[in-house]
Parts: sequence; C-alpha cells; structure tokens
Amino acid sequence: MQLHRADVIDGAIAILDQYGLADLTMRRLAGSLQVQPGALYWHFPNKQALLGAVADTILAPMSDPIEASDWSGQITELAHRLRDCLLTYRDGAELVSATYASRLTTNKGRERMVSAMIRAGMPRQEAELAAFTLLYYVLGQTVDEQSRMQMDSAGALPDATAPLELTPDATARFDFGLRVFVAGVRHLLGTGAR
Repeated sequence: MQLHRADVIDGAIAILDQYGLADLTMRRLAGSLQVQPGALYWHFPNKQALLGAVADTILAPMSDPIEASDWSGQITELAHRLRDCLLTYRDGAELVSATYASRLTTNKGRERMVSAMIRAGMPRQEAELAAFTLLYYVLGQTVDEQSRMQMDSAGALPDATAPLELTPDATARFDFGLRVFVAGVRHLLGTGAR
C-alpha cells in the first residue's frame, strides 16, 4: 500500500487524540502506519512541517462561510469557531499555538479576523494587532481549558470550590473575555483613541 500525505496527517491526528502532543513522535507515527520512519520524510521534511499540516487540518473549519453580517458578530463567530476547532482534538490548542509561533500554519483564520476589524473601521496595522490579540486570547484560554480537562480526568485538580475559580463554566469565562475584547475595539473605534 502506498503511503500518501493525507495518510500521514490522519495518522498524526490519531496519535494526537490518543496520546497527546508530547507523544506524537515520528517514530511512533511510522510504527502506527507500519512504515519505516524515513518514509515519512518523503511527505514532510521534518516534524515541524508535519505539525503545521496537522494544524491546518485542525483549523480547516475556519475557512467556512461566516453567517454574521456585522464586524462584532463576525469576530465573535470566528473566535468561537477557532475555540471549537482547538477543542475538537486533544492538545489542539497547544499544537496550533506552537505552529502559529513558528509560522508553520497556512490557515487564513487570523486574516479573516483582520478583515472583520478593517470592516469595523480600523486601519490595517491596528487590525493586524487586534487580530493577533484575539488569536492569542483564544489560544491561551483554550490551552488552559484543555489542560484543566486533562488534569481533571487524571484526578489532579484541586477542590473545585477553590476561590480562584470564579465560574466553573469554561464557555462563560471565554464569552466574558470575548465581550471585553469586542467592547475594547468598540471603544477604540468610538473615541478614536489609537
């Protein structure tokens, strides 16, 4: 059976979901695909390139049409969609965060955020900065959420009534931060304070 690029990506995603990012190695992937490790390098020059392709697969729904018509609805929809993409896969936020930091993902989700900010009336340079701010808010919030879920499933979380936890609902926390972000953009646009 001939090994295809899509097979390698699918195999990597299966390992990611079963074992997590730390255990996604080229050797383990080759073993699960029943090939020699060198066979993987026909499709990806290194592990980082493979992770970039996996991130693009995780983020594929970011390219789906946006239903909201106003900029704030578009930003909110894109932020929720990004969070959903990341939560679909174990360690999805950590993997995507690493590939964004190393500029290995080719997904245009962030650029769609920039476009929504420009439609809101922001100059391009500020729209770029605002989109990075939103991207890293979603990534950071979701990395924390996934870490907590994994620690909880392992029984490693402290008492859930600890004072640090203001609301146990991760979506409510996420929505609050998103509302703060949108309100900040509205304020900047309304006051002209740039």
